[in-house]
Amino acid sequence: MTGPRGFEAEEIREELVEFVAREIQVRGLTASAVMFLEASRPYRTLGSQAMLFFDPVLRGLFNGDLAEMQRVLADDTGIERLIERLEEMDEEPGLDA
Repeated sequence: MTGPRGFEAEEIREELVEFVAREIQVRGLTASAVMFLEASRPYRTLGSQAMLFFDPVLRGLFNGDLAEMQRVLADDTGIERLIERLEEMDEEPGLDA
């Protein structure tokens, strides 16, 4: 059962996913990000260790602010939703960066 807090958490996740997806799209990295996220499926259990490994790259992409990115990548649901949103954005007409 989802109460008000569950709904709020889902809404916040969607806002974060949208923010991260737009940042990726603006940089023209949609296809690369989807491939990376799909390829990283077997390593998701390493979560925080992977974030440390990719920290320099992610800091460059997000101008040093990783808080939103870390929240989205914190669980499988966020990652799956990010992949879905990136694929949706890639198919939307007129939104090329």
